[in-house]
Amino acid sequence: MKAGTLAPEAASGRVPGHGRARLRLATRLTAAGIGDARVIGVMTQVPRHLFVDEALATHAYDDAALPIGSGQTISQPYTVARMTEALLAPGCCSTVLEIGTGSGYQTAVLAALVRRVYSVERVAVLWQRAQARLRALQCRNVRLRHGDGALGWQEYAPFDGILITAAAHGVPRQLAAQLAPGGRMVLPLNGGDGQVLLRLTRTTVGFRHEVLEPVTFVPLLAGVA
Repeated sequence: MKAGTLAPEAASGRVPGHGRARLRLATRLTAAGIGDARVIGVMTQVPRHLFVDEALATHAYDDAALPIGSGQTISQPYTVARMTEALLAPGCCSTVLEIGTGSGYQTAVLAALVRRVYSVERVAVLWQRAQARLRALQCRNVRLRHGDGALGWQEYAPFDGILITAAAHGVPRQLAAQLAPGGRMVLPLNGGDGQVLLRLTRTTVGFRHEVLEPVTFVPLLAGVA
């Protein structure tokens, strides 16, 4: 799958009961402040109902997090769109490292917008399910790995962007070191007053930090399961 495209079954709005729901989602995202038309377009194309259990499919386009097993969740669509927009603006990254594949939904969104996505998942069963879903959607510009996300993926570093889908207690140094000059990392960070979404940009003299907004994520854990 090339950046900006989806397999026919993903791009089609003719899936019964979901076409209108996707359009309503686009309206809600715009009203919530998502301004990147590319991101909103992809959010309406990626079939979120295929990334949740069949019993939850009727809620797939609600703006809510949903359980995916193993104590993990698929993030609410607004959060996915906000993190994607923050990572890609200004300009578009070419290679992105995602830490925490989860269901694979965020991975699919990124894959439609950048040249290559590398994604690491620590929970084997989630990694296997995500791999099957992304293969079915013909996301050919994605490479998945079962491993400790806190270590990153040094083999393919440096990355233009790094997106972390679990809350860290501090900026992971090993991941920051894998950012290319000018690269950006978007991650939820635990603080004294709760979690915040942080954007970290690598400059010629160090790193620039921007606090974006409050968020709620599961914790970033080391090791594999």
